[in-house]
Amino acid sequence: MSRRKRSVKRVIDGDPKFNDKVVQKFINKIMYDGKKSIAEGLFYSSLEIIQEKTKEDGFKIFKQAIDNVKPVLEVKARRVGGSNYQVPIEVRSDRKLYLAIRWIVTYARMRNEKSMEENLALEILDASNNKGGSIKKKEDTFKMAEANKAFAHFRW
Repeated sequence: MSRRKRSVKRVIDGDPKFNDKVVQKFINKIMYDGKKSIAEGLFYSSLEIIQEKTKEDGFKIFKQAIDNVKPVLEVKARRVGGSNYQVPIEVRSDRKLYLAIRWIVTYARMRNEKSMEENLALEILDASNNKGGSIKKKEDTFKMAEANKAFAHFRW
């Protein structure tokens, strides 16, 4: 991290269908090798699969999944007096969104279903129902932060 200037955040426009920045960030995270049109197709077809399975709006279920996966606390390593401590810290709002998106995409890729559309749809459905790998990851990070609550005074 540079000590001279603060890095400038790029402004991301909304996606073509919903005009939503969160969806665009999610599509960008799915994307491989700059193939954005394929990533968009994957995302929108997975929303259609969700809509068929639940008979509800896929976009609302996606938003619910993102909100459910956002972490509250995480641990950060601090070196104090020659030893490393896992210090629990609150997560900033932009990092909450980034972690939620990353965890959903990662655990969707790890699933062994028929296609990526189906993997993504099932992971989003599980996350909206507080199940699945991404929710387990959120709970694990929270447990780690709770276990290291004794080192919270090292926060600065």
